[in-house]
Amino acid sequence: MKKKFLYNALIILALTACTEQDIIEQPSTPNGGTEVRLPADVNSGELLIKFKPEMTDILDRTMTRATGSGGAMTRSGIPSTDEVLEILGGYHFERIFPIDSKNEERTRIAGLHLWYQVKFDEDTDLQEAAKRLSALGEISKVQGNQRIKRAYDVKNRRSYISQSALQQRAATRSGVPAGRFSDPGLPYQWHYINSGQNAFDKQNNAGEIIAGSSAGCDTGCYEAWQKCTGDPSVIVAVLDDGVMYTHPDLADNIWVNEGEELRAGTDADGNGYKDDKYGYNFVTNTANISWTDVEDIGHGTHVSGTIAAMNNGEGVCGIAGGDGTKNSGVKIMICQVFSGNNSVSLNGEAKAIKYAADNGAVILQCSWGYNSAEANEVEGYTPGPATEKEWADTYPLEKEILDYFINNAGSPNGVIDGGIAVFASGNEYAGASGFPGAYSKCVTVSAVAADFTPSSYTNFGTEVDVCAPGGDTEYYNPIGQEDDEFWENNEVSGSILSTMIRNGSPAYGYMDGTSMACPHVSGVAALGLSYAVKQRRHFKASEFVALLKESVKPVDNWYSNGKKKTYYRNHNSPAATPAVMDLSKYIGKMGTGMVDAGILLSNIEGSGSDMKVPNVYVAEGGTSTVNLAYYFVNGEKLTYTCTSDDAAVATVTVSNNLMEVTGVKTGATHITVKVSDGSEQTITVTVRQNAGGNGWM
Repeated sequence: MKKKFLYNALIILALTACTEQDIIEQPSTPNGGTEVRLPADVNSGELLIKFKPEMTDILDRTMTRATGSGGAMTRSGIPSTDEVLEILGGYHFERIFPIDSKNEERTRIAGLHLWYQVKFDEDTDLQEAAKRLSALGEISKVQGNQRIKRAYDVKNRRSYISQSALQQRAATRSGVPAGRFSDPGLPYQWHYINSGQNAFDKQNNAGEIIAGSSAGCDTGCYEAWQKCTGDPSVIVAVLDDGVMYTHPDLADNIWVNEGEELRAGTDADGNGYKDDKYGYNFVTNTANISWTDVEDIGHGTHVSGTIAAMNNGEGVCGIAGGDGTKNSGVKIMICQVFSGNNSVSLNGEAKAIKYAADNGAVILQCSWGYNSAEANEVEGYTPGPATEKEWADTYPLEKEILDYFINNAGSPNGVIDGGIAVFASGNEYAGASGFPGAYSKCVTVSAVAADFTPSSYTNFGTEVDVCAPGGDTEYYNPIGQEDDEFWENNEVSGSILSTMIRNGSPAYGYMDGTSMACPHVSGVAALGLSYAVKQRRHFKASEFVALLKESVKPVDNWYSNGKKKTYYRNHNSPAATPAVMDLSKYIGKMGTGMVDAGILLSNIEGSGSDMKVPNVYVAEGGTSTVNLAYYFVNGEKLTYTCTSDDAAVATVTVSNNLMEVTGVKTGATHITVKVSDGSEQTITVTVRQNAGGNGWM
């Protein structure tokens, strides 16, 4: 258990030692006016700045005074900084991350408490403002603030299908492995179970297959579902447009922040966000998750269905959606970063990622990002960062917050210590992945069609980690015909079938893109962690990511020997011309292979390390309860005997698998846990006279 300090007490001590005179006389040592790279689409009148650690006490004091007066901060309390802000017309100064007492220690260790948003007059020369601020000795980093971009075109056609049409199809479909589930959409989710014979396979006039399917080109769900279907302790944060948490095929697998209520106007759990029952809308800075904007296309709902649609005999299946019983699938935490034509800026993105880490998510699902460095400007793309250094120098806050998630999500006593950030590679037909997914610590995903060939649109490159099914309408769909928007009959598609929203109501439908490939990897990772829970295996995040990359079907063999692929951009037009892909260009650039849940679950067996009962920290007279069943295979069926080495320091009792430790007097002792399966563990108990929730001063 990580040691936690009560920061309020420390801040008070620091502030009482810092007089008004101390603030006034704080010196400034110039940095030398470091050039700050500002993207062309940066928000006017805004900058994000990070102070040096030495400024912590002054910033804390200024924030405390502003909070106490009921007003908003407009200045830092650091004279040299405030002088520049005055010259530049600064009128808003705010710490980016709200204080969350439970996580403030690690926030400060990561240096995130030093990040602030500054707003100026709209006509302020941002480059000059950035230059002036970066020259100050108190400030370590300055960057622009811009809105994040979807990795897909909201105007792209998607096809909806009714529940009745799904039922009709299921009644006429035969010859497809059914897996464990009877959901009517499953036979059309080739991306989970691919027989190699699909109705969307395209033939030429001679009856030859020119765009087909390959058996096993799927995420290996048939094999995986024999072992595991999900676990509610695994939480996936979906950073996307608003997820329809009332969708009948998702509702039971939506993360719920117990104790919070919508529109109550209170922050019941003290995490810095009011009313966040199902997550948070970082676009509007409210807990009202939205999905009814005229420009909303149900993208987040589609992504979520791939991960966790309930396997309940209705609608479609999700990779880690459970076995049909209540509370058996993984949970979707909604972190809304798009709403219609609006999106969060980088500070809002950072808040969403930190929210995910601090509230229990261990997987970050992100089907968005910057354009790649090889994006074609002729087609209207603005190329993004070319190297990891360029990205980190331009967007330092983004790198720091991703590092925070990767390092701090999960628990050293849980199934995973750290978090997994999964990103789409991009849809620009480009030979490079876009950042932030191209960051070496993230998992970036390219897309394949139903025959292992790269999807026509997918970005590829050495930065890609794995590939997954993304669909390919430009490969499979008829030329010169409009794709139907709503299907009531027996049409089929080589795209990805999942939960959808249509006119604000629950629906199902098909979409294409690396946006669709990405949640297949998030879903497989979530299913793998669910199986690790069942097997009582523990992983460091880096270990699990390495295992994920190893648990693949090879794809390079599909691209050798001069193989080519023909597709039609703008296939809806009768004048669409063929484009030919030389598949040899993709060898070694689609990641280690196609992610496979069945292989991953097999590889989890015996990997990682045994779960360990956590050490306990408790106050004198206080109690701490540990569910021992969580740490041993089939733990619910075992019995436990626990003894304390020194009952004068701490006593222990066991009832229904729950070990209750009571602090008696300040000190430390050991408790031995003996299990009916013959195993045994010893933990340390530390007792303090005064303690917070985990026993620390």
